[in-house]
Order: sequence, then structure tokens, then C-alpha cells
Amino acid sequence: MSSNADVVVDRIPADLRPEAHFDGRSMLCYADRPASLNAMFHDLVARFPYRPAIVEDRTLTYLDVDKLSATVGARLTSLGVAPGDRVAVYLGNCWEFLVVFFACIRLGAIIVPIGTRQRHSELEFLLKNSGAKVLILEPDLAEFVPASDLLPDLVHRFVIRGEAPSARPFADLLTEGSEACPAPTAHEEDVAVILYTSGTTGQPKGAQLTHLGLIHSSLAFSRACELSERDRALVAVPLSHVTGLVGVALSVMIAGGCVVLMRQAFKAPDFLALAAREKITYSILVPTIYTLCAMRPDLASFDLTAWRIGCFGGAPMPVATIEMLAAKLPHLQLLNAYGATETTSPATIMPLQDWRDNVDSIGKVVPCGRIRVVDGAGRDVAPGTPGEFLIAGPMVTPGYWRRPDANVSEFADGFWRSGDIGSIDSNGFARILDRKKDMVNRGGFKIFSAEVENIISGVEGVIECAVVGKPDPVLGERVHAIVVVEAAAEVDDATVRAYCAQRLSDYKVPETVVIRTEPLPRNANGKVIKPLLRTEI
Repeated sequence: MSSNADVVVDRIPADLRPEAHFDGRSMLCYADRPASLNAMFHDLVARFPYRPAIVEDRTLTYLDVDKLSATVGARLTSLGVAPGDRVAVYLGNCWEFLVVFFACIRLGAIIVPIGTRQRHSELEFLLKNSGAKVLILEPDLAEFVPASDLLPDLVHRFVIRGEAPSARPFADLLTEGSEACPAPTAHEEDVAVILYTSGTTGQPKGAQLTHLGLIHSSLAFSRACELSERDRALVAVPLSHVTGLVGVALSVMIAGGCVVLMRQAFKAPDFLALAAREKITYSILVPTIYTLCAMRPDLASFDLTAWRIGCFGGAPMPVATIEMLAAKLPHLQLLNAYGATETTSPATIMPLQDWRDNVDSIGKVVPCGRIRVVDGAGRDVAPGTPGEFLIAGPMVTPGYWRRPDANVSEFADGFWRSGDIGSIDSNGFARILDRKKDMVNRGGFKIFSAEVENIISGVEGVIECAVVGKPDPVLGERVHAIVVVEAAAEVDDATVRAYCAQRLSDYKVPETVVIRTEPLPRNANGKVIKPLLRTEI
């Protein structure tokens, strides 16, 4: 049986063509596309030199970004950074992040974005696994960076807007020298970004994002949302996530638009004030942010008339939120989208003309993508029948960095096994029904239970534990831990939370903890019965 999302060759749209990439994977690609991210950016500079490209604490035009990235690229080259070397950025949403991104693209280095919530052991693993040669960080994050003797590959550290031990000021990278930044010819299958995403075992995996994937994902969002050089996109989610970097920043930049960066931690009044002041037109946010905005009694005091596209993903949008926003911001079109780090952001996007009648759908498969819906035996299922999503296309990563085991287990015949259970109806509308992989979805942040469980198991006196999602009306789920301890153990909920806080990102730390002495319920195969535990919350 053919999958309901399979490509039929004689129906290929005129703007697509079949190609083979990544050792023979067959896929449809945009016929008219930039040859690389370098080519894309140089074209933008030539067409829109004086248009604003980035707005944060200053406004940078495309020509400004071009000059700054060339200078940073030249300085990195003088320090021995060569094509293929990794440059890690441990930064929030700031103009320096994007300047370093384009500097790495220019010289052929691979940028490794690291979320600012990552802490000691997590950070050590990411820097070691990537083999980063350079780290660029913020001063208030320096305390979480492992000592130099633990990171033999890391030879250069730079700090923005302050000071940090063993780090030189970022201003040193902005010092112009006599040498120009080299511009090696990039092949579109070259890796440009390594973005880490946790696996079901809790060990992060570095998805290798290529020029080909980044360009196709940016074009998919840009064309679906009809973005142009007049659009202004607000990045309120981290640039270190695929949504912020690709779904928002690159998707508006590929059209010549402007990226407005929200640097501070999210607070609804700050977000709304920035959106109004900068007259943003496009965003991708987790549903939680839309909910918090819709619930504000002063929403009407902010001039949001320019805001026309509000994409969302990462979690279902409450129907109540959609109804409130439709009443309060009737000009705002709410488009669901679905994807992952491995798909370089979008695998499906809701068409503009269809969103009001399909609020329960995640949209349709992107033009160049394919989604097979399969049963437990790997057989394609009929339209509307639930199954696991297997995803292919030019936007899908060719594999994980230094993880041949994961490449074998998580890819099959060019398709990535998403682990998500959903369906695609006869009209092409996709829906997500459940998650095959065991994770908690806290406001769009994916938290794999196994990672948290592994940490809690290190607490003295803990026999076993299980982590599940506790339903929450705003965040969707919060992290809830059931911890089995020895009868005489001096372990309480504060002990568990404090132990986790020292070893995990703050959003992964359990917010509620149940301490007990009776064993966890298990099935005949010895697996913990988590559905039963969820009923006890």
C-alpha cells in the first residue's frame, strides 16, 4: 500500500525536481534555490545592502552584517579555525550570535549552538562530543563552563559584553586585519550547523544540518507564509533552537526581511511591547506564549496591527487560546507547523487559506518532504489511520555527529523515524496523536524522562524512579517524579530537586516529587507502567 504522503512522479510541481543527495537518497528539491547559505547571503547583501537585517540593542543592515561577519571570519581564520572546525556559541538571542553564524558560514566552519540553560556536565558533553575549537559565551554563563583541562580540543574562548576567566573579549574578533576572510566553495551537502537533541536514552545527539536542509526549510516557511523584504520577524524563542534559528531568523532573512531579537527572558508585557514597537509581522512561538498573551486584560493597549502570521508548534494550541486571539486579534493568522531538529524545523506547515477550518491539524507536508505513516511492522497504513511518522526530504539531516549507532537505529531507507504517532487524512492534513518516545513536553521544551531518571538515580538512598508529565493548563505538562527510596533513607522532595538543579537545565528539574517506598508498577516484561502512574497524579 502506498503511503498517503508519497510523491507521485507525474504530479511533481513545476518548481520542484527530483534529485539524489547524501549517498543516493532520492528526494524532491526546489529547482530555484541558492547554491549555499553563502550564496544566499551574498545575494541579499547585493539586493538589500541598507535594509535592516538584525534589530537588538542596535540595528544592523545587511551590509553591516556582511562586514562584521567578514571581520570575525578573518580573525577566526588567523587563529587556525579551518573549514569543518566547530565553533560553539553559548549565547542568548543577540546580534553577535547571528554575526558568528554568518562568519562560520563564510569560512566553512560548523557552528554549534548551545542553549543557555545547559549546565556543567551537559555542557562538557556537548563541547567534547562536538570537538569545538572555539567557544563564544556570555559572562554570566562562565561559571558553568568546565575547566580547560577537561576540554583539550577547546583552544579559544571569547566573551561578549563583559569578562570571563580564560576568555578574551569578543571585541578582539571585531578588529580588522589585513587578511580577508577566505571564502571556500561550499557544497550544499556540507554540514553548516550541529544542533543537539536528546535521545530516548538521555544522551544528546548532534543533528548535522546541511546547507541543503537549511535552505529548503527556510524556503518552505518563507513561501508558505508569503514572507518578503517588508516582513519583520520576532525571535522570542532561543536562537540555539532550530525554531528560532531556522524557522524564524533564516526564514525571514532568505526573503530579505528583518530579524528582531528578544534578548531577555520571556515576559508577556515585554514581548507585547517589543512586538508593538518594532511592528513585527511574523513569529513562531510555543502555544504557551500565545496563551499568556491572550489572557492579558491589557492586550488591546498594544498596537499589534502589523502582526499577520503567528506560527506555532511544539505542543497543541488550546482551542480557548485560538478563540480568544481570533476575537482580540482578528487579523492574526495562526498556522500550526510540525517538525524537529532532525528535519531542520518544518515537516508540515498549515496552508494560509486552511487554518480556520483545520485547527486540530498540524498542516500539510512541506512541498519537498515525504511522510510515511506506518504500523508497528513498518507497513504503510491507509489515510486517516494512526501510525508512526517516517520523514524524508532535503531538509532531513543526513545523520548524527559521531553517532553511527543512532544513524543505524533512527534512519531507514532515507527516512528518519520520528517516534511520533499521527495520521494523514485523504485531503493531506496531518495530525499528531501521541508520542511514541517517552518525553515530557513542558511549554514546547522536550524533556526526555530517561535523562532525568538517570540523574535522580544518583541520589543516595534512591532505589528506582519514574518521570512523567503532569498536566498543566498553561505549559501543557510539568515534570513530575515518582521516587522509590529505601525505608531508612533521608530523602525528601527538596533533596531530589536540589540534586537535579545542580546537574540539569532548570526546565528539566522536577517541579513535583512523590517519595515512596513501594516499588513502581511493572508489566510482565519488567517495564514500568507509566500510564498507571499518570492516573495517580
